[in-house]
Amino acid sequence: MSPETLEEFQQGVRSWIDENLPADLRVGNRKDLPGDSLGKWIKAVASKGWVTPQWPTEYGGGGLDRKQAAILMKELKAVRAPIISSFGTSMLGPTLLELGTDEQKQEFLPAISRHEVKWCQGYSEPGAGSDLASLQTRAVKEGDEYVITGQKIWTTGADKADWIFCLVRTDPDAPKHEGITFILFPMHQDGVEVSPLTLIDGSAEFSQVFFNGARAKANHVVGPVNGGWTVAKRLLQHERTTDGGSEGGITGALKENLTDIVKREIGLKDGILADPTLRQRLAAQELEARALSLTMRRAGEELRSGQVGRDIGSLGKYRWANMVKNEQDLAMAAMGAQGLGWSGPGFEDTQLERTRAWLTTRADSIWGGTNEVQMNVIAKRVLKMPE
Repeated sequence: MSPETLEEFQQGVRSWIDENLPADLRVGNRKDLPGDSLGKWIKAVASKGWVTPQWPTEYGGGGLDRKQAAILMKELKAVRAPIISSFGTSMLGPTLLELGTDEQKQEFLPAISRHEVKWCQGYSEPGAGSDLASLQTRAVKEGDEYVITGQKIWTTGADKADWIFCLVRTDPDAPKHEGITFILFPMHQDGVEVSPLTLIDGSAEFSQVFFNGARAKANHVVGPVNGGWTVAKRLLQHERTTDGGSEGGITGALKENLTDIVKREIGLKDGILADPTLRQRLAAQELEARALSLTMRRAGEELRSGQVGRDIGSLGKYRWANMVKNEQDLAMAAMGAQGLGWSGPGFEDTQLERTRAWLTTRADSIWGGTNEVQMNVIAKRVLKMPE
């Protein structure tokens, strides 16, 4: 597409956003967005295919090329529009596009593109976290269905999910990496029990999930039976590329961004931050974010071209987790004692929100694969170091 055509596309995106994005949503991806406005925004974005802008139009996507999608994202972020993303759009959908059957694509992808179905990820178990291949949740074939028994843990959004993409063991006698199957099934059925887990910040986004005779259709197996480990790894590449490609844990998520906080708390002297140490830390943080963004753009190109030999996504996840934690540490350092409040008088809402956000990011180097696991993957698959 020529530069002139891209400029016309950009102007069209800006005009469309001006017409469809109300002022009360121009605050980023917050949990307290007004429901009516958000619902209308999601429908408007979905009608353009922009929930999944680079997916084929036959599956509800926008059919945009890479440059158009980058322009769209840039314009949305410029006005702090809520970015519509989910496990379906960032992980399962790309995996189905690559490895799913035509029937699976037709059944699941359009609903994901319309943001109508919520998905959760059934990977970790009490005895299979970092060593995921040790999972023990069983799936036994009965006719054209599988009967599933076992337990998952740290399942994000399970209490609100409609469906789960799940790793189950279909051959207990095979080597642990070879007896695993990747399967999809509904959460709202007998035999599925969800128990939310309260976290350090007071939220309960994670859950334990118990399966006692849950059922999944055999034609909802993605990839070959007992070949789910390959599917699972491919999905993790998409997950880690998405994590690493984000802008961090502050921008667009809270009422203020990092720079605003530091400026307000520290103040300016001669037009620059008054504290030279925090000034250097903030500059280093911005450079880190820029470098990571460029690295993950390269990782995204590799994924789209079908390269599977390396796992730059693990590099992104590792650097992103550290970057987000450092962001929150920097914000807390700027706020001083006002960043240590939990409730009660003497603290503003934004300060209390920041305290919880700081606590939340302590888990960023654990979920989605611990930093230690990511470093092992980087050593083996990116740096090609001998074992």
